[in-house]
Amino acid sequence: MGAKDLLIDAQAQETCFHGRHINPQIYAGLTHADGWHLEDYEARDGYVALRKILTEGMSPEDVVAEVKASGLRGRGGAGFPTGLKWSFMPRQSDGRKYLVCNSDEGEPGTFKDRDILRYNPHIVIEGMAIAAYAMGIPVAYNYIHGEIFEVYERFEQALEEARAAGYLGENILGSGFSFQLHAHHGYGAYICGEETALLESLEGKKGQPRFKPPFPASVGLYGKPTTINNTETFAAVPWIIRHGGPAYLEVGKPNNGGTKIFSVSGDVERPGNYEVPLGTPFSKLLELAGGMRHGRKLKMVIPGGSSAPVVPGDIMMDLSMDYDDIAKAGSMLGSGAVIVMDDTRCAVKSLLRLSYFYFEESCGQCTPCREGTGWMWRIVRRIENGEGTIEDLDELHRIADNIQGRTICALGDAAAMPVRAFVKNYRDEFAYHVEHKTCMVQTYV
Repeated sequence: MGAKDLLIDAQAQETCFHGRHINPQIYAGLTHADGWHLEDYEARDGYVALRKILTEGMSPEDVVAEVKASGLRGRGGAGFPTGLKWSFMPRQSDGRKYLVCNSDEGEPGTFKDRDILRYNPHIVIEGMAIAAYAMGIPVAYNYIHGEIFEVYERFEQALEEARAAGYLGENILGSGFSFQLHAHHGYGAYICGEETALLESLEGKKGQPRFKPPFPASVGLYGKPTTINNTETFAAVPWIIRHGGPAYLEVGKPNNGGTKIFSVSGDVERPGNYEVPLGTPFSKLLELAGGMRHGRKLKMVIPGGSSAPVVPGDIMMDLSMDYDDIAKAGSMLGSGAVIVMDDTRCAVKSLLRLSYFYFEESCGQCTPCREGTGWMWRIVRRIENGEGTIEDLDELHRIADNIQGRTICALGDAAAMPVRAFVKNYRDEFAYHVEHKTCMVQTYV
């Protein structure tokens, strides 16, 4: 399969699986609800990549080199080069090392990882096994978000199938490589999506971020070297090993290789998960999602999950869905959660909902985040209720400035960036609320 075979057109996207649009890579050939089983996955070339590296003499260094050549960047939000991260792991270390999959999908608007685990769990298992081989890691954990227990159960069943078939355990496929993988059910805390808070929770402690450095690659789970990647990142690895890194890089754009799953929600006709090459125009993604619901006008888009700064609709229509283009517009590709809002949506009310979420989810460890998130929410609530002043708009910016970059983890930034972007891009709506004690937008659907 070459790069052209992975390009997805509108007709291919019409194939729908339980409300989620199938793509030719992660969900290739998956056409029915029970297609997640091992025999179905093997029929789709499942575990061919693992067999290739274990039986054809592909060295761990060769695997890392292939992933580097693919240009695969972390799909959890930060976009850090995966092959480079794997190279940080000290392969010759005599002590215990760990591999962790971050399936704690709690970012509002994001629902891609749970569908990978629900409909194609073996692709994650195979990807993690390949990663473990590449870094010389014997034990791994998949930390699954606490509010999707049925997905956790599905993954446990897939693990049992993989163990019974000899893809997990001791001396896998007679290669001498041994690897154990365990599922861990989280507790529903958004903060545990931050990698060090996840490690704390995995160790049975309160999920609060750690100071960095040291970084997990040197001091991670139980104080041992640990590599953490997102669910979608691991799911991309088997294809890369089967077809080669350069073939994966050919799909997409320079510095933005491969495909990306976008969780499209909001005011569109067909919300769902869409996997398209990185660099696909936003206008094309919107078309795949059926266009604007009820034919309304596009007003604003949050392109990478609730923590990404909002982008006005007219600007968004000229952007491509890749890390670099979205960054140039002052936002982030993030987790790939695309929240689309039409002209019936009030910017103040939208920010009120987002600011309350971050106020509720702050772990309270850092004073700027603990106090600042609640402060911002109360000001936005005051404006929404017709009790705000024009000085409140500058005060929101000032508070956000004193949160961003001043906390242990990025939750403070995640809370501050939406506030700054909404007030900057829709200041006229905030001012209208202050002056007229009501909303500029009068029509809701």
